[in-house]
Amino acid sequence: MILFISLLLISISTNDGFYLSRLEYNGGDWYNDPSALPNLVNVINERFEMDISTEENIVDIIQAYDMKVPFIFITGHGEILFTEEERKIFREYIENGGFVYIDDDYGFNNSIRREIELIFPDIPLQPITKAHIIYHWPFDFPEGLPKIHQHDGNSPEGWGIEIDGKLSVFYTYESNISDGWVDRDVHGDPEEVRETAFMMGINIITYSMMH
Repeated sequence: MILFISLLLISISTNDGFYLSRLEYNGGDWYNDPSALPNLVNVINERFEMDISTEENIVDIIQAYDMKVPFIFITGHGEILFTEEERKIFREYIENGGFVYIDDDYGFNNSIRREIELIFPDIPLQPITKAHIIYHWPFDFPEGLPKIHQHDGNSPEGWGIEIDGKLSVFYTYESNISDGWVDRDVHGDPEEVRETAFMMGINIITYSMMH
């Protein structure tokens, strides 16, 4: 399995210039937990003998579309607000093959749902059931999305927007996967919790690259 994933990652990153980007947006702390994405990339590089840049690529949605960024990571607390132009570009980015992973870092749920509804008024955000492949390859999570941080103590929920049968927007709520990627001393998570978060992160990246 590791050899296959390594070949897949090398093939796609070489041919398509795959790299990970964080979205800068109006309204909230898009910049929080700056070590999260670089740490995830570092784990991917170590485990699969890759050489993806660990320098965080920060873009707004218009830059992401113009640069054909393949993967966007969005996180934060509280408010997120797009302009009408940004909403239009966001949809075009998705419809042209981009992948967006959104991780609620607490208090983000209401505003991100509002924005997704404005961007996709004709495609409702749907629950991603535990049978979806994103929870099972390369690492198996039989119960679906794992819970990393307590927040309100509710069960973790995965939601998404599918375009042409492909999960193109993946939103994790009451889970906070990316908090498990940050430097050890930030939250003091046990190693097994961090490992769970990294494994789910690898599943997300692998799915986005395969599709």
